[in-house]
Amino acid sequence: MTDQSRIWTAALIVIGDEILSGRTQDKNIAQIATWLGVQGIRLREVRVVPDVVDAIVEAVNTLRARNDYLFTTGGIGPTHDDITVDAIAAALGVDVVIHPKARAVLEGYYASRGGLTDARLRMARVPAGADLIENRMSGAPGIKAENIYIMAGVPSITAGMLDGLTGTLEGGLPLLSTTIGCWVAESEIADLLGQTEKAHEGCQIGSYPFFREGRTGANFVIRSTNADELAACARALEEGLAAVGRPPVPGGI
Repeated sequence: MTDQSRIWTAALIVIGDEILSGRTQDKNIAQIATWLGVQGIRLREVRVVPDVVDAIVEAVNTLRARNDYLFTTGGIGPTHDDITVDAIAAALGVDVVIHPKARAVLEGYYASRGGLTDARLRMARVPAGADLIENRMSGAPGIKAENIYIMAGVPSITAGMLDGLTGTLEGGLPLLSTTIGCWVAESEIADLLGQTEKAHEGCQIGSYPFFREGRTGANFVIRSTNADELAACARALEEGLAAVGRPPVPGGI
């Protein structure tokens, strides 16, 4: 039986020179973080690395060791600079092989699209011993190697791979959240925030200040895996804000 009180964690490595140069804006972090939350898994850290084998190997071996799961995005296409599979195989100390099922999937996909060229066959390469992640979008599958999930850099394709993984990873209870807004400087109620969080075990309060309409305000996001604790913490914060003459705005501003 799964211990749902346990916190399961994941890390994400975003691979690609185009991300670091600013030519491409990453959209995978948000969608992977959201998806993981639904699975009861916390995205604890994200690292962006260049298309350099040594950099990928170092990041993979560091992050896979201190998290339950590691996700990577980018670098699994058909071109010479798609080196993610080679780097992860090196990190795991295994060879790169052609996965027979991946080859068959690609042969079927490209049968009416010009055939399976040597470049396209690169997308069937996996670290030895790896399994596949289904990809209904473009044929080329994702890859699962030990606790590493190797995914595409294109967000729409990544979304399809995540859909294929839904419900297959062990996790805890999903993280719930509620938001309370208030026209107040967060520094004015810092003690209230700290005391409220401390009084409600299992809840965390994040403060997100803003300046709008010529005044200072903040939204406070309360997170917990327990709905009753979440509601109690929200009530306490609302009452605390009202008591100091700062009317709360349920749902945020």
